[in-house]
Amino acid sequence: MKSGAAFIVFCLTQAACASGLFPRAQNITWKSTNFKTLLSWEPKPSQEYSYTVEYSQQAGNVQRNRLCIKTSQTVCDLSASLSDIKASYTADILSVPPLGGTSDLLEFPHSSSPKFCPYTDTDIGRPNFKLEVGRDQRKVTLYVSDPLTALFDGQRQLSIRDVFREELKYKVTYSKAGSTGKKENVSGSSVVALAGLDAGGSYCFSVQAFIPSRRPEKQLGEHSSIQCSHNDDPSIFEVYSVTVIACAIFLILLLIGIIIAVTVICCRRRRKAGKSGKEGVQLHGV
Repeated sequence: MKSGAAFIVFCLTQAACASGLFPRAQNITWKSTNFKTLLSWEPKPSQEYSYTVEYSQQAGNVQRNRLCIKTSQTVCDLSASLSDIKASYTADILSVPPLGGTSDLLEFPHSSSPKFCPYTDTDIGRPNFKLEVGRDQRKVTLYVSDPLTALFDGQRQLSIRDVFREELKYKVTYSKAGSTGKKENVSGSSVVALAGLDAGGSYCFSVQAFIPSRRPEKQLGEHSSIQCSHNDDPSIFEVYSVTVIACAIFLILLLIGIIIAVTVICCRRRRKAGKSGKEGVQLHGV
């Protein structure tokens, strides 16, 4: 009994020493965009210890990425390691001796990450697109380029269309230049045609990926850059906002008011000067 108690005390002492010598990783987060998946944590290790990353699917075998064994970094690129993109993964970050170092510990301090599923959790980056205005200027067609991912099929780099297939849609947000009202259009194709626009009007467009099957906070991707169709003869209300036009009118009226005020003051001074001259001439004659 005494030997058993001593063994337990020894194990607890070893665990306490390990926790002090090898601090546990904290603030473990997944950051993933277009299946480029990075696991990061804190703090930066001292020269006394390093980190080793282990990951596994639920109830699966534990695996390691060779670039994240006894590393002094606090980020691990697991993009190529999470091969089953529809599986859920967890990662353990072990605090271990530095490269070349040894320890008598049988189990090292470790911290676990939240669960992560590449298919449902990766963010979708901004797409690029080109505009084509119809001859009657009442139709605009957007040609969207599907963003590329960090996934490969052999030597071929996959796009988000290759991964999500029919689940992928594009949401187009657009408005007429100078207007605050916005309209939306959702298309299952990478070629989006918008008809019924005002002829001769200039419109501005933004595109983002849309995956309705995901949970709400992960359905929409990043907004693209805004592109506008050009009107050869735009009206002043299309070129400038209402605020800018109002400020310009105010400045013009203010300038006119200043000119009128200066003119009135000059006229009054001339009249006074004329009266003073006449009175001086009359007194001199007397």
